[in-house]
Formats: sequence, C-alpha cells, structure tokens
Amino acid sequence: MADNQEITGPVSQEDIEAAEKLKNEANEYFKKQNYNSAIEFYSKAIEKNPKNAVFYANRSIANLRLENSGYALTDASKAIELDRSYTKAYYRRAAAHMSLGKYKLALKDFEYVTKVRPNDQDAKMKYNECNKIVKKIAFEKAISVDKKEVNIADTINLDAMTIEDEYEGPALEDGKVTLKFVTELMEFYKQQKKLHKKYAYKILIDVKAYLQKQPTLVDIKVPDEAKFTVCGDIHGQYYDLMNVFKLNGLPSETNPYLFNGDFVDRGSFSVECIFTLFSFKLLFPNHFYMSRGNHETVDMNRMYGFRGEVTSKYTSQMADLFTEVYNWLPLAHCINNRVLVMHGGLFSKDDVTLDDIRKTDRNKQPPEDGIMCELLWSDPQPMAGRAPSRRGVGCQFGPDVTANFLQRNGLDYIIRSHEVKNDGYELAHDGKCITVFSAPNYCDTMGNLGAFITMNGKDLKPNFTTYEAVPHPDVKPMAYANSFFSMLCQ
Repeated sequence: MADNQEITGPVSQEDIEAAEKLKNEANEYFKKQNYNSAIEFYSKAIEKNPKNAVFYANRSIANLRLENSGYALTDASKAIELDRSYTKAYYRRAAAHMSLGKYKLALKDFEYVTKVRPNDQDAKMKYNECNKIVKKIAFEKAISVDKKEVNIADTINLDAMTIEDEYEGPALEDGKVTLKFVTELMEFYKQQKKLHKKYAYKILIDVKAYLQKQPTLVDIKVPDEAKFTVCGDIHGQYYDLMNVFKLNGLPSETNPYLFNGDFVDRGSFSVECIFTLFSFKLLFPNHFYMSRGNHETVDMNRMYGFRGEVTSKYTSQMADLFTEVYNWLPLAHCINNRVLVMHGGLFSKDDVTLDDIRKTDRNKQPPEDGIMCELLWSDPQPMAGRAPSRRGVGCQFGPDVTANFLQRNGLDYIIRSHEVKNDGYELAHDGKCITVFSAPNYCDTMGNLGAFITMNGKDLKPNFTTYEAVPHPDVKPMAYANSFFSMLCQ
C-alpha cells in the first residue's frame, strides 16, 4: 500500500471533510462485510487526509478480516505513529501480531495500554488474557522439549478403549476403513453425531503411518482418458464438502481427488471434514491426495478454531496428535510432470526446482521463510516481480516469476488455493497460475461461490464447476476459535 509515505504539509479543511465522508462510506461497506470495498474507501480517505489515525486503524481491521495480517500490522503501526494515545490502534496491532503467531509482541501492546491507562479495566483484562496465552505456549514448549522423543501416536493404547453398547455409529472393519464405513460416517456426521474416539484415534495413527512414507512432493499419474479433480480450501464447511461429492461423485479409484490444503479452521465442522477426508485417504491411498495448507499448523489451529473444536469434541491429546499428522502431509503434488499443485504459491528466489521441493524437510511447523513457508503462504500479484506479502508471511509473485518457474521446471501451469475468489476460482498470469477455492460463502459472510477443477490426463485442460453454499446446522463459523482473538477482531 503506497499511501504510507511521509506526510508533509497541512491538510485543507475541504480535504478533511471529504475524507470524513469517504470514511463513513467505508464504514457502511465494513458493516455489510464488504471488506474489499471498505479498504478501497478507507484508502481514498487516507489520500485526502493522511494525518487521521482512525482511517488507518479502520483499514487495519478490514485487512485483518481478509487475512491480510501484514497490511493490518502496517496500518495499525501507522495509526499509533500518528496518535500515541489511540488505544484502539494498539488493540488492532495486537490482533495482527496474534494472527501472525507473535503473541509476545501483542502482549507488549497491551502492556503499554495498561501503563498509560492504569484504570482501564478492559485493557487490564486483555493484557491478562494475552499473558495467559504467552505463558501457556511457553509451558507447552517446555513440555515438548522434555517429551521431544515421544511420539503421541506411539502412546495411544487403542486396546484400552472400549466401544460402549450404546454407540450406534459406523465401525471400522478389522481395524480398517471400508466404503461402508465412510458412507455411514458421512451420514452420521450430517446428523451432527460423533465418531467413537477409538475409531478416530485409529484413523489418525494409520494416516500418520502412511504419510510418513510419502515424499514431500508427490508425483501423480493420470491416464489419458481418466478424470482428475482438484479442490481448494474447505475450511471446516462440512455440508459444502458433501455438496462437492454430490455434484462430482464420491472419491473412488475411477474418480480420484486432490484436496489442496486448509481442510480445517474457521468453519465449525472441521473435525467432520478432516475425518471424512482422512478416511478416503486410507480407503484409496493412490487415488485420493491431500496437500498441507497454512492452516494445518499449530498457530493457525490455536487461533482459528480447530484446536478448540478437537478439544471440545475429543481431547487436547488428540489435538496434539493432529499436529503430528499434519507435519507429514505432502507440500505439493505434480500431475503428469506438467501441473504443479501447492496450497500457497511460488518463491522469493528464482532458482527453485522440483528437486528442491522434493528435498525439503517437512516434518515440522513451517519456518518464517524459505521453500516450505512459501509453498504454504505465497500469493500471486498482477504486476511483474515480487513484493512483500500482504499477509506478513511468504511473498507475492508476478507473471514473470510464474513464467520463469514453469520454463525452468518444464511445467504447463500451477494450481494453488489459499485465497477467497468471488467465482470460486481465478485465472492469473496468462492462465498459467490458477487459484481454486472450494468453501462457498466463506465464514458465512463472504458471499463467494465455491469451485473445483476437473481435467483429463491427456490434455490436463482445467474445467471449472462452481456452486453456491448449502444450508448447515446453526453453528456459527469460529464457534471454537480463541475467544480472546475473536473479541480483538470486533
């Protein structure tokens, strides 16, 4: 955002009044949850009057709603620079820091507010809540150092778990996922019922064992006349996932799928989504593929609901086991040596090859830079070259970066997800960079269509199917999210 330039000269009364009108228009868009338009009008207000801290703080929260945490952080910092006493700007910056997993920096902002406003009970409460999170994370880290040799999967005693007589749900057969099991499970979940913990743990242990043997970059071979489907973010929208299968058929050996990350978080049926997908992975391991997204990570799961949902429906131990499993998800897939699919995007360096991806160690939380980080976090931009990410993680890459990468690696195009698109998909970079997003009316607020891509093995030409959201039970998105973070984002 180029309007964070040095502010010089006085602002005329006329511009001050015009800016105020633009801010009011922006506020109306914000209330209607049209955050892109809100940002546009806050930006126009800033152009007219770049000395008003409120405009930056308001644009910061709009950016936060669009997951542009990097921009949100910059705007909140600008608001603080303009008005050191503006409490709300510190809250905005704290929320941006938290969404980036920088809890200690968030705590510093709260600490400052409590010092300058010692009688502000709200500030004190927020400081205490944030301090609890920082201490909890430090405690978890200390424990994990003590237990670093311990695999949670190895500590689970399935034999000690009994299936109660009153349990009437689907059952594994000889400890294995069958088509009968997964079809019954999907119906069971539609009725908002819970899979028995013994079966849930068994699925996680088996998926982990399978994924550990897989490479970081999985090569997929699709025969000439065969169909292949790629889906983008699902984000815990279970009933929309069911609609994808209704529209496109259940996964099978003749109907293979690749789900391209962000299966969980935000939507409040993430447990149902992930166990359905993992069941299909075990049932059709060579015809059902799953890439890791930026939301298959500890910090995201802690903030955006998945950890809370697993702990509520099962146990915190299971939430820890999910982290172990997610660490082994592949980071990318290559279809017929011609199409590369990853959740986020391309790289801050020019010389990255498919072999570099293959050699990337993935069994960890993503670092803040490098190949793994960028595969999960980067986004395309329309202009050439590269820019810092508006998310504050990864990079933004232009059409020239895409063209060079494809040429270097002998590829036709890339498919990625990671971004809400109004039509559920978007063609960028001369059609060589395709975004697909499969969660319609994201978070029950965005009004976007969902989409998936189908192709055949011969020409790999992408065909797009779009669809609207379907009704779901009255459980709001973010129902299990960290309540403190949700409160900060108000």
